[in-house]
Amino acid sequence: MLKIAFIHPDLGIGGAERLVVDAALGLQNLGHQVDIYTSHHDPNHCFEETKDGRLKVYNIVPPFPRAINGKFHILLAHLRQLHLTASLLSPGAPKYDVFFVDQLSTCIPLLRAIGRTRVVFYCHFPDKLLANGEFIEDPISRAQRNMLKGGLLKRIYRYPMDWLEEITTRQADVILANSNFTGRVFKDNFPSIRRTPEVVYPGINIVAYETTQDSSNDPDVAAILSDRPTLISLNRFEKKKNVALAVEAFARIRAQEPNSANLRLVLGGGYDPRLEDNMLTLYSLIDLVSKKHTLSYNVITPFSPKAVKIPPLNTTPENPAVLFVLNFTTAQRTALLMSPSTIGLLYTPANEHFGIVPVEGMICGVPVLACDSGGPVESIVDEPAEKRTGWLRAPNPEIWTEALRQIVDLGEEERSKMRERAKKRAREMFGMEAMASGIENALKKAVDMGKVQSRFTFWLGVLVAIMCLLFALRWA
Repeated sequence: MLKIAFIHPDLGIGGAERLVVDAALGLQNLGHQVDIYTSHHDPNHCFEETKDGRLKVYNIVPPFPRAINGKFHILLAHLRQLHLTASLLSPGAPKYDVFFVDQLSTCIPLLRAIGRTRVVFYCHFPDKLLANGEFIEDPISRAQRNMLKGGLLKRIYRYPMDWLEEITTRQADVILANSNFTGRVFKDNFPSIRRTPEVVYPGINIVAYETTQDSSNDPDVAAILSDRPTLISLNRFEKKKNVALAVEAFARIRAQEPNSANLRLVLGGGYDPRLEDNMLTLYSLIDLVSKKHTLSYNVITPFSPKAVKIPPLNTTPENPAVLFVLNFTTAQRTALLMSPSTIGLLYTPANEHFGIVPVEGMICGVPVLACDSGGPVESIVDEPAEKRTGWLRAPNPEIWTEALRQIVDLGEEERSKMRERAKKRAREMFGMEAMASGIENALKKAVDMGKVQSRFTFWLGVLVAIMCLLFALRWA
């Protein structure tokens, strides 16, 4: 048995958080002890497993905000993790055999140099490539976009942040990536790191989707289900997720196909009112639905005394064409994916690092339409048609409308065959057991290296600590 500490910046609702939760559960099932450390954990905005006792979560509240006037996110993220790391390395803190770190690598040299403990780093995607929005794979186009969106001061600000990300990531004993796509991008953009990340695909708890639960008395589930044919899109409300693509294709198919007039679209995802991007994205989608396409809509949240407050909107509570579900519960997600009325899942992000949602759709037998780039290319089979588990298409509304037409017109026999193919692929490649086994092997590999002894690592850790302390004194 290993004693493992997970370090994750913000334990909210998202794909990275889902992976952390499922990985921790999977390792516990294998007999290991797992504790999760985070700088933010809101019981009203998190996965149930992190608050119902199944996982032990330590919320180390930092003295630093997430941002200052909407800026300095990455700098403050470094400081928040430094504060968390100081707590982990303080006298009397629990000792661990190995650390599992993801998203932010600032703590790695300190954990190795001061804690003398090995570290496994799981790379979802390099932060340096996300600083200006969604990732653009073509380097020339990306450079042009960055020049337009980032002025000289921002580039000066980002340079030490990007350098710090690369040099701290390099100190990890084992580096994992969530897909071959991410591994390739990692190698291309971190030239000083000569190791190739090992790929461990995110996994899902398949049993949770195959076990029928009685949710007939759950008011949250009752609020989202309908007998009408339904398309669903499950994403955080962030601009880079490009949920507008789903709205555009949905509006076109309803307008062009008389037999699709009763079709509805459910847009569900994590929503945090603290984040400006979340708020702006939600309201831009509402405007797109109601003003451009004149479709009826409603916005709901789970029934809770501390649910997100929704300002007055011109909604249509009864049978809206588009239903927004903010911070959906696990029961709501499962009910949508398992509902016989759900005829398709729309996964809109381009160049997504992996994308767990298409796998969730596949294990539930729901036809998936995703962009033809990034991680979904590895999880979804589009061609040949007789092996298809979903559709991969360029993120163009007209192209997506044509794919939607194929999904809507699927006969029951072909739908049934696709359902079985998708379930088989999801079980074989993306089960939680396979992910937990891959991460367990990486953790054991790191532990087998023995205690950290390198003097170089020690002084590098001291250097990073001094740099972070200087940042803290400057911005505290």
